[in-house]
Amino acid sequence: MNTSVAKLAQISFRSINFTVQGTPVLASELHTSAPLCRVVSGKYRITKKRDKPLTYEMANPPHYIAHRKSWNSWNTSSLKDGLRRSETAVEDEFIRRFMTGTWHGLVCSEVIIKRQFNHIRVAAIMRRAVSPTKMYFLLGYTEELLANWLQCPVTLELQTVDSFKDVVFKYI
Repeated sequence: MNTSVAKLAQISFRSINFTVQGTPVLASELHTSAPLCRVVSGKYRITKKRDKPLTYEMANPPHYIAHRKSWNSWNTSSLKDGLRRSETAVEDEFIRRFMTGTWHGLVCSEVIIKRQFNHIRVAAIMRRAVSPTKMYFLLGYTEELLANWLQCPVTLELQTVDSFKDVVFKYI
């Protein structure tokens, strides 16, 4: 009798269909687990020797964005009914990758992108490891190429430091 109840429960459980937003989901496809209320993502793991350098932006956990940390992109397209949300995100990622590739090994901080109307301002902290003439060439090269690709004026706002150690906030 006990086995027949278990078989009946299995049969009825397999035949139950749930609907999630109009699409049927079989009970065997639905998995549940206990929630894990531990925030781990976005935090840096402490090393054994405590020799991993972190900048101020990296040292603050993700829940401090807009309180202690700043946003990495300043734009209004992510607001409700904002225009070009996906294009803006792709352009921001392209700008960051282009900057780290063009200024290879010189970017000491995160690249901050500020959009104001039709103007894009890119801010970063760079190392003084190249001559000033090469620095000015890369500045003009980057601004000109980004302005042509993105079809709007682009301005780089760069600050320089002697070494990466000047940007280190703490070691973990």
